[in-house]
Amino acid sequence: MIRLLAYGLFSFLIFLPELSWGQQVRVQLADGFDFPVGKPNAKNYYKARGLRLRSPLHFGEDWNGTGGGNTDLHDPIYACANGVVTFAYDIRGGWGRVIILRHAYRDPKTGKIKYVDSLYGHNRKMLVKKGDLVLRGQQISTMGNNRGMYPAHLHFEMRHNIKVGMYRTSVGKTLTNWADPSAFIKKYRKLKKEWRKQAVPTGTYKVYKGFSGL
Repeated sequence: MIRLLAYGLFSFLIFLPELSWGQQVRVQLADGFDFPVGKPNAKNYYKARGLRLRSPLHFGEDWNGTGGGNTDLHDPIYACANGVVTFAYDIRGGWGRVIILRHAYRDPKTGKIKYVDSLYGHNRKMLVKKGDLVLRGQQISTMGNNRGMYPAHLHFEMRHNIKVGMYRTSVGKTLTNWADPSAFIKKYRKLKKEWRKQAVPTGTYKVYKGFSGL
């Protein structure tokens, strides 16, 4: 009896760190990352603005069609990798319709599972909702201009820190928390395909103006 109790306690302690993540969703590991427009290589698009972690701040990239103006309005926007939708709302303001995906991938150098979030801002129409599982290259929305506030473009971010959500100034302005989207995609363009799903932590965002993340 003592041995059984001890074993049960030991088992609980082993799994305690996993439980501390809170909620989890099982997703297909990323087998690589593509650009979110002009898939898979951003054909007929250009990067108008890049990541800038000093003033004036810009936490991601702006992707525009080569035709300029609103010529890319309604164009398809794609999931950059396999993942789960953790945020999908029209929050208006300077953002409009925003989608955030969470991805799990195996670092080819260390063999460890890592997580990264991708954000898609100023969408015209959202084709996914919070909790949906998505695949690399799946259309998730259409290009928007936030009700005419800007010329049509995609604001695209990638974050190593999966607690950011919509509170971008809540973490340090370093590459520990933020990924340079194009550099990240090029680095992890092709990863080994794995069929076993990975448990991904969720419930890591603060509620943003009444809009909750997964």
